Amino acid sequence: MSREHMKWWGWGRADTAFHHDDKPALRPLLLDRLGVDIDIPAAAPPDVADLHIAPPRRPEPLTSALAAATRLSDDPVERLVHGTGKSLRELVDLRAGRLGRLPDLVVHPGDEAETAAVLRLALDHDAVVIPFGGGSNISGSLRPPDDEQRPVISIDLDRMNRVTSIDTESGLAVIEAGALGPELEEQLNAAGWTLGHFPDSFKHSTLGGWIATRSSGMQSDTYGDIAAMVLAVRVVTPHGLLETRPLPGTSTGPSVLQMILGSEGRLGVITEATVRIRPLPQRRVVLGYLYPSWEAGLRATAAITRGEARPAFVRLADAEETTFSLSLRTGGPGLAEKLLDGYVRKVRRQDPAQVCLGLVGFEGTPAAVRRDQRLVASAVKAAGGFPIGAGAGAVYDRKKFDTPYIRDFLLSRGVHADVSETGAPWSRLPGLYAEVMTAFHAGLAASGARGSVMCHLSHTDPVGACLYFTFAVVPAEDGDLHDYDVVKSAVQQAFVDGGGTLSHHHAVGTEHARWLSEDVSPAGAGLIGALFAGIDPAAQLNPGKIVP
Repeated sequence: MSREHMKWWGWGRADTAFHHDDKPALRPLLLDRLGVDIDIPAAAPPDVADLHIAPPRRPEPLTSALAAATRLSDDPVERLVHGTGKSLRELVDLRAGRLGRLPDLVVHPGDEAETAAVLRLALDHDAVVIPFGGGSNISGSLRPPDDEQRPVISIDLDRMNRVTSIDTESGLAVIEAGALGPELEEQLNAAGWTLGHFPDSFKHSTLGGWIATRSSGMQSDTYGDIAAMVLAVRVVTPHGLLETRPLPGTSTGPSVLQMILGSEGRLGVITEATVRIRPLPQRRVVLGYLYPSWEAGLRATAAITRGEARPAFVRLADAEETTFSLSLRTGGPGLAEKLLDGYVRKVRRQDPAQVCLGLVGFEGTPAAVRRDQRLVASAVKAAGGFPIGAGAGAVYDRKKFDTPYIRDFLLSRGVHADVSETGAPWSRLPGLYAEVMTAFHAGLAASGARGSVMCHLSHTDPVGACLYFTFAVVPAEDGDLHDYDVVKSAVQQAFVDGGGTLSHHHAVGTEHARWLSEDVSPAGAGLIGALFAGIDPAAQLNPGKIVP
């Protein structure tokens, strides 16, 4: 493989994992919430030698033509890596040896011309093409349909990872779609710029993947989501090269750019994008705040977002997630934590079990950061909250890309942990939060399993925000997804029933496709389906995603 991709059976690098030995508060918390003792040794990682990987379909003359056009591989492990994302369903299936349909061939084009040649060969030889970025998708967007009989080609743009130009006068950069987050930031930072897009998957996802899934980064409050950052794209399609231009505005019919955003490879292969960039901030600080309740935190968060301050991000954890976050601290509670606990109880007269942790990131000039800190402090105080300094923020900044490793840690102990996120207007958020919590516990009761759920608010906007739910289900039988499916379906249904979107930034794929018409209306789903059928009538571009 040209790039060291994530391990096939879990998240991230093979030499990186979550450990609990130095976190004494975590074991009793998980015993209480899930009835799981994490001191019991975890299941060993699966061995690829134990898997039955079906031989690839290598029809001629397609295979020879592809080999002549670009780099080509049919290595079993490379096919395995490129045939699955990182959804819980995929990881459970992989660990159980249920591989499903894998790509037959993996190609690594070095430029747009090679990409176009691969697509043309696939179309001419009745093959399927599935674009691959970093493999971090959790919505089933990378998995070929199990019943697909045609040859399947995974097209990995890992060799196309350069920032090719920077327009300092306009604040624009042209970047190849295969660039991973760290790769493009390193190149931009060297010139004094940043894109500012930092999703949880930042280390293992690409610009093209962000565009194809309408990704949103942790600092979207200031920088916007990927849809706000991308001004132009180049896409290899069945009908030739689609190219838009980086313009401040246009009134030329339905937006072609918007059609590409979120299309998950169904309209073509994104090869390049022109994006907005910003100068590196002079100062950055993340401060923590405690609120007496979730409702108080919501009031403060809404006031901050709709006020004059311009923080890089505003984040609020409910009481359950606050407790979980505190359980991840290394060592036992120190003097500072004990003093804070006493202050909450005796001085603030608040219940420590109900307090909610808020984090606010500040970026910009020193003067702008000081100004925003004063404005935020006023909103926090008005809601009954108080500041706790930079300690919690420093931990968040240091660990912000490590959370997915916890899911692997729990999965190796038989726990099905996952995330689901939605977005709604501020007026709907309190009710939607309550409805999702009710739906989760109803689903848990219906399944008969044991589990737990927690939530944080992120990706704020003057109109509304994202609610990001993390839940865990302990199935009756390890590897059986029935209990998980009951609970996950209840949560997703509550999103659309409660006025939220079925996915705020994790895309549709196959995991969320059955709710699409409820989210965008049957007419809207039909419009999307007609677009896909018009550009790709034989369904050769990532078939079955978004609209089956």
